[in-house]
Amino acid sequence: MSVGGRARAYPLAILNWHEVVNDSFGGPLLVTYCPLCGSGVTAERRVNGCEATFGVSGYLWQRDLVLYDDRTESLWSQILGQAVRGSRTGKRLALRPSTMTTWGEWREAYPETEVLVPPPESGTVTGRGRRNYNTNPYSDYEDSQPPDFSDGEDDERVPPRALVLGVATDDAARAYPFKTVLDSGGVVNDRVGDLPVVVASTHDSMVAYDRRVGDDAIQFGRDGDALVGGESRWGIVSGRARDGPHEGTDLDRANDRSPMFWFAWRDFFRGTEVYGESV
Repeated sequence: MSVGGRARAYPLAILNWHEVVNDSFGGPLLVTYCPLCGSGVTAERRVNGCEATFGVSGYLWQRDLVLYDDRTESLWSQILGQAVRGSRTGKRLALRPSTMTTWGEWREAYPETEVLVPPPESGTVTGRGRRNYNTNPYSDYEDSQPPDFSDGEDDERVPPRALVLGVATDDAARAYPFKTVLDSGGVVNDRVGDLPVVVASTHDSMVAYDRRVGDDAIQFGRDGDALVGGESRWGIVSGRARDGPHEGTDLDRANDRSPMFWFAWRDFFRGTEVYGESV
């Protein structure tokens, strides 16, 4: 993620093992990853206005990682960023958009990026025992039998473990399958509720932005590794205009959560639409 001109990367090789990172980057920062759902969520680690430290509870809720905080010992849904048990039940963390991409794409967009290193070089992540960060503990997971939906309903719109990028507003939710966006030339101009969005993908990542700049909703196209719109070229990973009349302008993110497996998005956002689905 990037804050105030600085950028920091959190390798999945570390998050696969630890799942939770308590950091300070533009304020107290919580970085989480659930290998079962393929979901990355970052948030301000404040509970009731006070800085808190989060950990892995050992529980799952709707097959997703459940966190706890050290101030109230409430339990928190990772994907929702919301407490589901304890004194803070119903309260939400302030989510901070981040990007899930490859190291190569991230470093190209942010050549001066910082990067989290594993312990003992870094004291940011801790835990018992030694970990082999060159090994993925979930390497066989994607080849295993996909899970059934929790309510037993059939939903064959998207394969359960296909990656989708979800955009949710107060009155609408829509999932954008990675393959569908790639097949659309790597760029989709759409509207979710009242929010005009552009969804863009490379072969390794997918992001969504609010396509409003000032009072105008820009129609974006694609030119190689850049979005083009409003007579400017925009970085896909950074969302920043590289040239033209909007040079230096940053698009606001439209997705609060990383791409994740379809079954996870569908379970937490019931009634979601799927982009490209016939209606």
